[in-house]
Amino acid sequence: MQAKESIAAVAQGYSLPLMEAFYTLQGEGYHKGGAAYFIRIGGCDVGCHWCDVKESWNATLHPPTHIDEIVKGAKQYSDTVVVTGGEPLMWPMEPLTNLLHSKEINIHIETSGAYPLSGNWDWFCLSPKKNKLPLKEAYERADELKMIIYNKDDIRFAEEQASNVGLGCKLFLQPEWSKRDDIMPLLVDYVLDNPKWKVSLQTHKYLNIP
Repeated sequence: MQAKESIAAVAQGYSLPLMEAFYTLQGEGYHKGGAAYFIRIGGCDVGCHWCDVKESWNATLHPPTHIDEIVKGAKQYSDTVVVTGGEPLMWPMEPLTNLLHSKEINIHIETSGAYPLSGNWDWFCLSPKKNKLPLKEAYERADELKMIIYNKDDIRFAEEQASNVGLGCKLFLQPEWSKRDDIMPLLVDYVLDNPKWKVSLQTHKYLNIP
């Protein structure tokens, strides 16, 4: 009976396959440098070959954790939470975001946008992947477009994706960490020629923090 109740709670979003949660500085994109509590949800089938958290892909490896416990941890540290993964939109997000908002916590999400939107977000960071493209509603909701650049063709893909978001969406090109020395000169030149874009760096890796 308990197993059935646990499955039902996950299906409804009242428990989530929590991989990890930690307090650190946001390392990337528009909010880089700000303190935030990160909630990493397990489960992802997008399959990026350069993903640096592949241990998040298999949701069954991460025990269902009730959202009361997740939010209790968040409130101890920060008034800003970043929900990431894995791919958090694989799971219903309304219960978690409603509970976080009831505690007056600002909520950001980092997502590929490949799954239907759920939850209420104060900031929506969309990071599209070629393997599984975002849904139309994700483009429309995006406050920030963060494109990971592994090779030259990824810049073509970035421009293609930028054509789908709203005019107010912030645009970022971020070198994939293992290729950063090769890619960074390309991005510098590209942004100088195309100043609608900004460069995002994984500053948390330079700082040696989570």
